[in-house]
Amino acid sequence: MEEHQDQRWQQAEEARKGRHGPIDPPPCPPGWEIGPPTFVGIGAQKAGTTWWCNHLHNHPGAVDTIRKELHYFQHGWRENFDDEAAAFYHRYFPRRPGIVTGEWTPRYMMDPWTPPRLRKSAPDAKLLVLLRDPISRLRSGLRHHVARMGAVHPRFVIEAIERGRYGTQMSRVLDAFPREQVLLLQFELCTRDPEREIARTYEFVGLDPGFKPDDLHQPVFTGRGDPVVLPDDLNRYATDLYHQEIELLAELWPELDLSLWPTAGGRRTERVELA
Repeated sequence: MEEHQDQRWQQAEEARKGRHGPIDPPPCPPGWEIGPPTFVGIGAQKAGTTWWCNHLHNHPGAVDTIRKELHYFQHGWRENFDDEAAAFYHRYFPRRPGIVTGEWTPRYMMDPWTPPRLRKSAPDAKLLVLLRDPISRLRSGLRHHVARMGAVHPRFVIEAIERGRYGTQMSRVLDAFPREQVLLLQFELCTRDPEREIARTYEFVGLDPGFKPDDLHQPVFTGRGDPVVLPDDLNRYATDLYHQEIELLAELWPELDLSLWPTAGGRRTERVELA
């Protein structure tokens, strides 16, 4: 079993190393235009972003991009980001004049080089951030990884914990973008009152908030996979770290409803156990 898991991990690593750049941009049909995206979703992984992005792209006033997650700023991170690189990003967003378009890559809020590069590429874009209780997000991220890879490498555990450092990440975002260009949503509130939250989202990016999408109450990619248990010391580290991050985030966004996040209430789970 372990040998099979190691093999899957090696295959995944080789596939990752083989991706040297973003996919090719789509063609721009006659009469359409290219330019910076209207909106960019920047986080967070396993917080319902695919569900929410689908409803954005299904709005009659929007056009779907070539894919949900471009990971454009993940590629070429070793290189200086010049005007040509910023302009190339625009080629991924062909649309008819006046139509809303964008993408959602949950990693963007985590990588420290992305906010300033995104600012250079799309200074007027509306940023969407969908967050979830950080321990719940961690559980879901590990479960998803095991379902895909069959094993959890220590590197991934560290990265999975880092993804929940919302306060630090949003501080970097606000260093690059004014607060009025950022809409911060909570997964728990979106599942509780999706009609209100999707209307807020539509209005924020310039779409008709009166549109009612189908299957709004059906989040996609619900959790699945084998249980993963973190040792007590590592779980305590993550929980204590998230307490600090939530305090910082609450200073930046005092309107957050922290009663929706058990981690914010100081209730510690002795083990991160994914059923």
